[in-house]
Amino acid sequence: MRNKFTLRPAHRIQPWHSYAWQMQSLLLAYPDEDQAGRLSLARRAAPALPAEVRDPLLRFVEHAERAGTEALAAAYVATFDHRKRCCPFLTYYAHGDTRKRGIALLRLKQTYAKAGWRLSDDELPDHLAVVLEFAATDPATGLRLLTEHRAGLELLRLALLDDRAPWADLLSSVSATLPALAGDERDAVARLAAAGPPEEQVGLDPYAPPQYMPAPSAGGPR
Repeated sequence: MRNKFTLRPAHRIQPWHSYAWQMQSLLLAYPDEDQAGRLSLARRAAPALPAEVRDPLLRFVEHAERAGTEALAAAYVATFDHRKRCCPFLTYYAHGDTRKRGIALLRLKQTYAKAGWRLSDDELPDHLAVVLEFAATDPATGLRLLTEHRAGLELLRLALLDDRAPWADLLSSVSATLPALAGDERDAVARLAAAGPPEEQVGLDPYAPPQYMPAPSAGGPR
């Protein structure tokens, strides 16, 4: 059986990380009237990125341009709003709907606040697009957050790949900005794929207000 994991040596923050994470964040947003501008910006920024980051990002851009905004928006809803296995909320993979997820959400929000970064009322702190946007402004902390959720990111990438969703290319681009999966992270991916996230449904309210506890199948920034 062919290994699905792309192994790379550990690396330090590079100047292009911020550009990559900003572009990936924008392209993971819901396709709306600003979509054409985002695609154009990504094409202009792509030449500054390493091939393993640039090429899958451009594949997504080319698909999005061919599909058009309306069709891509319908695919976005079908993929992220109606498939729990394609959940873009990173804390869900580690904690499911449990007390620990509420704590993780609060810690994320506190990390953003400590860096002087504020969320708007309609943004959820663990949505991948939000984490990437933050990482673009604070690369060192952002790299740490993304790496902490490495197993969940890989599981999301594989789910999107299995569904033949165009956003699989964006997840491949994100993965190429991160250190290689460690052995324990590969084990975590296997466990998540086999059993799914924890399923406890109670006790969340004391740890996070309702707006930070989305249904796992909800979409993302619109």
